[in-house]
Amino acid sequence: MEKEKTTEPIEKALEGDGEALEAIIGDLQAPVFNLALRMLGTFADAEDAAQEILLKVITNLSSFRKESAFSTWVFSIAVNHLKNYKKHMFAHLPLSFEFYGEDIRNGKIHDLPDLTQNVEKNILAEELKMSCTNVMLQCLDADSRCIFVLGTMFRLDSRMAGEILGITPEAYRQRLSRVRKKMADFLSEYCGEYGKGKCKCADRINYAIQSHRLDPSHTDYTSAKEISPEKMTNVKEAMEEIDGLAQSFSFVKAYEPPERLSRYIKDFLGSDSMAAVKNS
Repeated sequence: MEKEKTTEPIEKALEGDGEALEAIIGDLQAPVFNLALRMLGTFADAEDAAQEILLKVITNLSSFRKESAFSTWVFSIAVNHLKNYKKHMFAHLPLSFEFYGEDIRNGKIHDLPDLTQNVEKNILAEELKMSCTNVMLQCLDADSRCIFVLGTMFRLDSRMAGEILGITPEAYRQRLSRVRKKMADFLSEYCGEYGKGKCKCADRINYAIQSHRLDPSHTDYTSAKEISPEKMTNVKEAMEEIDGLAQSFSFVKAYEPPERLSRYIKDFLGSDSMAAVKNS
């Protein structure tokens, strides 16, 4: 998210400058989409939720009172929306680390037919790795998931994160440390990609396809363009190091938001609905 040098563009947007507003919303698309992706688990759900969040920012921009940093205000809107979002796939399919561990131990991964549909196995293994680790976040409750994502992907400092979540910086650091340790312990025990476990994505490709966790014709992660954390998280302060576990979570990558999201927002900014917002 842009640095706090954005005061002038925000002022212009508040005064009705369409170009300034479009630039601001353009800068917000990547952080909002990636926050939604980690909170909700799938690209499709993240795209839908990101649209709703960006529309909230656009239509409520006049309520920004400058009592906090603009990035804090936007994160607060996004976090509150996502913590209460009930339309995503996992809202009614709760997961747990116990379920994940049982599946890794006892899933019948051998003697399966080749279901790869002639897609290269290394591509499918990478897709499964990224998908699996992201869906694994759904084993956390919404509050813990949010704390993990803000601290691990966005590296927000504890003061800013505490303000967003309505808790003290100390409480945020303590909860982040606990949830990161929980994730790291699970990865260390079970995951052969990011820990010392026996689970290898390349061995589970056909099992994942058979159980509808992987679709060779629809590879979101390996088709998406990765972006640098710096492009997405240019906030003023960065999270202080608390536990030395950063390398355990290298799977928390950032991606360019789908082009459909950009088109949707651009269309809205030029629509009669937006004109009505300006005139309200």
